[in-house]
Amino acid sequence: MHISFLIHNAYGIGGTIRTTYNLARTLSEQHDVEIVSVFRHRDVPVFEPGARVRLRHLVDLRKDSPDYDGEDPAFLREARVFPSAEGRFRQYSELTDRRIAAHLRSLEADVVVGTRPGLNVHLARQARRGVVRVGQEHLTLDAHGRALVRQLRGVYPRLDALTTVTEADARSYRKRLRLPGVRIEAVPNSVPEPGIRPADGTGKWVVAAGRLAKGKRYDLLIRAFATVVEQRPDWRLRIYGGGVEKASLRELIDELGLYNHVYLMGPAHPLDPEWAKGSIAAVTSSLESFGMTIVEAMRCGLPVVSTDCPHGPGEIIDDGVDGRLVPVGKKDAVAAALLELINDDERRRRMGRAALASSARFDPGRIAGRYEALFGDLTTGGGRGALRATVHRTRGALLSGAYATKDAAHAALRGVRTA
Repeated sequence: MHISFLIHNAYGIGGTIRTTYNLARTLSEQHDVEIVSVFRHRDVPVFEPGARVRLRHLVDLRKDSPDYDGEDPAFLREARVFPSAEGRFRQYSELTDRRIAAHLRSLEADVVVGTRPGLNVHLARQARRGVVRVGQEHLTLDAHGRALVRQLRGVYPRLDALTTVTEADARSYRKRLRLPGVRIEAVPNSVPEPGIRPADGTGKWVVAAGRLAKGKRYDLLIRAFATVVEQRPDWRLRIYGGGVEKASLRELIDELGLYNHVYLMGPAHPLDPEWAKGSIAAVTSSLESFGMTIVEAMRCGLPVVSTDCPHGPGEIIDDGVDGRLVPVGKKDAVAAALLELINDDERRRRMGRAALASSARFDPGRIAGRYEALFGDLTTGGGRGALRATVHRTRGALLSGAYATKDAAHAALRGVRTA
């Protein structure tokens, strides 16, 4: 099977990029797989695609490249296909409209997978007949504004399938968007086994990681940790990541006198060795579409204290077994859960072992298997996508002379269309 992923920027850092590489690498063990990046802004990608995965781009934003596209007049004109209500709209243009359309029209693949709403719209409107169109949603439906939901509702019915990263979000799409004929499946993100010795639960470090953005509520975590320090001044907190909130978080740390207990570490790649230095992971977000960092920490043997925010944490953490779920926005609840594990060494280590075991269900091999089953259904027996793909293959056989006579080929096509 030839599988093609279309992604915003395969050369950056982010959860969608990481999970796309994880999935593509695993699928490439059995299939012909490529990742097509709309943009390229650096020479070498941060993540390793693997020897079998082809990586290419459509728009070159490297200023020292002979193929630099940033001065193309079409790059300065507004996009017309990419939905205007999508968060990345200002980065898209008439040039991206043209390049994506040309790519999708010429794409020789069985399955094409879009990885964000705007690209799913391109797939739905522009992918040529015969290609199964699968849209991935890495954000929750609730995270989309009303204008974007309206735009998606008008276009998504042209997809063959839509995947979400949680069951809760799949239910939202089925109920609110009502996409007749579109298969909606929940398939979580994948996280590979780290390949390092897991945490042993002895290090007196709480670890958090992610974008320093308001929705991650690191201010809440820092305030909660001030309560922890009052009782256990021997414990410390490391926060990995960069973002717009860095300066205000630094001010809060100084204001609370936590400069010897809370450290803003900046971005780190790979992050696995940093998780393994800790004994507890913390997530205090107000919204998580999935929670890649939760799984990453668990795969390194850390129990996770997380807010029970929509939608991911509650589907990843078994409260009281491999982590703790606490109410959203409640500083005292976060502090109490952290202290519960800090003050009970045996419980903390037991939950860390449970986290290591339960997180194996997110192994790329298992997640790739679910995608293989979905793609197989769509291409061989699952409705509109299967019909388009079979018609395409039969036409291809006609053109290549695979059928003994033209009449035999047309008979095959008639059979496909009436099946």
